[in-house]
Amino acid sequence: MTASGPAGAETAVRPAFVLASASPRRLDLLAQLGLTPDRVFPANIDETPQRNEQPRPYVRRMAAEKAAAVAHQITEPALVLGADTVVALGRRILPKAEDRETARKCLTLLSGRRHTVLTALRCVPTAAWPDGRTGERVVETAVTFSRLTDHQIEALLDAGDWQGKAGGYALQGHAAGFIRFISGSASGVIGLPLFETAQLLRGQPGHWLP
Repeated sequence: MTASGPAGAETAVRPAFVLASASPRRLDLLAQLGLTPDRVFPANIDETPQRNEQPRPYVRRMAAEKAAAVAHQITEPALVLGADTVVALGRRILPKAEDRETARKCLTLLSGRRHTVLTALRCVPTAAWPDGRTGERVVETAVTFSRLTDHQIEALLDAGDWQGKAGGYALQGHAAGFIRFISGSASGVIGLPLFETAQLLRGQPGHWLP
């Protein structure tokens, strides 16, 4: 997309940058990169895992489907960034905790154990921006909780920052005081791995990042 400059010359107009998520955590993380999306357009897709679907294929599929669903609805030149995060205990995908009992079950399972957090990123250009490039990253982080007492689990539940979180906890919340080991991307656990996000955007002709 181009526009005329003051002397009649054409200058490039950067396509819109669209985040396919309503997560305030992802918005905060993008702000750390100095980025504010031009649009926030949450994807409305079915996030149910397929039968026997493993964590890595699942998180890749979710990020890809979110980005594609939003890109198909935008007619202007734009780059859409989709992301998804899952907490995996072995081959088991732990749910997003939408109620206290689900969060309690997740924290009980994670107590004293090492688990994996996977975050997938997918950027998709809209049809109106043929110069854009599709890209993907999957970031894996190992996290270990200390052994939690029943009283400590209840205290975490009372804090309330488990709501809507994969695996029933938030690294940036009260659970941080019980995490004794992390190897990988802390921002990836929160929901958007900053280094990999920056690399994806630097690979685009839109010049969002230096």
